[in-house]
Amino acid sequence: MAEREPPQRSPDRRQLEASLPRAAYADPGFFERERNGIFWNEWFYVGRAEQLERVGSFQVVDVAGESAIVVRGPDGLHAHVNLCRHRGSRLLCGNGTLSGAIRCPYHAWAYAFDGRLIAAPFVSPEEVPAQARRLHPVGVECWGGFVFVNFSPDNARRQGRTLARQLGAIPARLARYPLEQLRIGHSIRYDVAANWKVMLENYNECYHCAGVHPELCRIVPAFKRRGGSDLDWKRGIPHRDGAWTFSLSGTSPRAPFAELDEDERVRHKGELIYPNFMLSLSADHVAAFSLWPESADQTTIICDFLFHPSEMANPGFDPADAVEFWDLVNRQDWAICENVQAGMRSRAFHHGYYAPMEDSSLDIRRYVAALLGADAVAIDRGDA
Repeated sequence: MAEREPPQRSPDRRQLEASLPRAAYADPGFFERERNGIFWNEWFYVGRAEQLERVGSFQVVDVAGESAIVVRGPDGLHAHVNLCRHRGSRLLCGNGTLSGAIRCPYHAWAYAFDGRLIAAPFVSPEEVPAQARRLHPVGVECWGGFVFVNFSPDNARRQGRTLARQLGAIPARLARYPLEQLRIGHSIRYDVAANWKVMLENYNECYHCAGVHPELCRIVPAFKRRGGSDLDWKRGIPHRDGAWTFSLSGTSPRAPFAELDEDERVRHKGELIYPNFMLSLSADHVAAFSLWPESADQTTIICDFLFHPSEMANPGFDPADAVEFWDLVNRQDWAICENVQAGMRSRAFHHGYYAPMEDSSLDIRRYVAALLGADAVAIDRGDA
């Protein structure tokens, strides 16, 4: 469900479509289903490969309560559950660089970067059961310099659920953006008191833009026309005359990416990659959002601002024009999402509705149903 495509609407549709039911946004039991059926089952975006460039460099990531180590070996990236096979100790925390092995802090069992057990003090190799001679594997794949992990790699392999399949047509649509070459120029962390799906639904429509984002709409007037119902995301969204990027002025001293076509040099593109990746692309920078669901009503969001290394090497490089604009827009989004979450706690809320210009948000119903079952999106038609 990587496509940002609206579902086909029936020409005789008379009533608004219902959203997901209340439990999907507020129930801890539903969130537990999502942990098993979505976050630990799908390819989950965790960061940039540039953060793991040197052999031995590692990063520990927490995906809805499961911890994984992503480490650079001489043969590429590897990922493992952050769990010693001896007595279950966590192996690493944070990020850094290892010298030669992943070593358990408890009894010093050591593992190669590819997960093989290579040392167990005072224990001969044959004494260790065969199934315990390797760390539990986690799938890891890259696209465009973005790193994804999968906690169910065997299931993904059997079912043919590759990262390429999850991405769908997105790489082709963004082929002229030099994503792999880009580097992080700034990052912001946000802690948002809202369900992860509320943020994705908000990203997937611009019905709210006229009321919530006045500064954004001054740069992109198309966002407030007809509730954003006529936006052409494949071609990109046009800026106002004289503007061509996301900043308070709509311009920047940075040069557009060299290979962009004529439209991409003056238009903005956005992609939503389920379950946790929002990607917004301007002509001179990219904002990459990773969502980290913590509970049914709490989500951490990391926003990385990516720039071309040639621009970052300039003595006067300053990302502030993009960062300040995005931070303003982001905080407006997170505040309204928290307002939605607070409202949905009411016992009067059973489900919401999607207006016609929010048809893209219906994607999340299909996505959740495909992974958790039709009962997960079923609503009581008797509810008001």
